[in-house]
Amino acid sequence: MKGRTCSAYPACRPEVELAGGIYADISISDAVSDGNLVTAPAWPAHPSWLRQFMAVLDAASMRETNAA
Repeated sequence: MKGRTCSAYPACRPEVELAGGIYADISISDAVSDGNLVTAPAWPAHPSWLRQFMAVLDAASMRETNAA
């Protein structure tokens, strides 16, 4: 997690920070992306998490297509 921004269930904040991560204190229904890492605090964020995850997959697919 060193240097990466992520969210997690609020009780896990100390673990994120002890691992060198930057804890994103966001709404329970939001998600956060840091490069190819997409995280959220809990299940209410599923729509936001899925939207961001699909964007990461799309970007990876575009890179592969352009590299070929």
